[in-house]
Amino acid sequence: MTRDLVGVLHHIELWVPDFEKASREWGWLLSELGYGAFQSWPNGCSWRLGETYIVVEESPDLSGRTHERTLPGLNHLAFHAGTSPQVDAMAARGVEHGWRQLFADKYPNAGGDGHYAAYLVNSDGFEVELIATG
Repeated sequence: MTRDLVGVLHHIELWVPDFEKASREWGWLLSELGYGAFQSWPNGCSWRLGETYIVVEESPDLSGRTHERTLPGLNHLAFHAGTSPQVDAMAARGVEHGWRQLFADKYPNAGGDGHYAAYLVNSDGFEVELIATG
């Protein structure tokens, strides 16, 4: 491994209860963020950006059919999402693609003063934070 990859996230694997629905929701979001289709197999696929890829899979080993972001475990994924107008546009278009806004009454500063971000949750309860940079 080269030193410049130490600490860089290799991949994230999300197990979902409905692959077809999740691949549409995540596919839209990840494509908007610059990820490209990487791999696919029955009941699973991945998108890649640089050295990192994100997997969405309906595994036969699932022990349940629901995700709850407020239980112990992963709460959300946070992405750099471009400028504040780009974040605004993604937050608005997300509704057409299975995502809804969390903390809408505090948008765009739900993360605190000086932190411009949209918090979205999809139909399976997975949360993302889209952070404006620059």
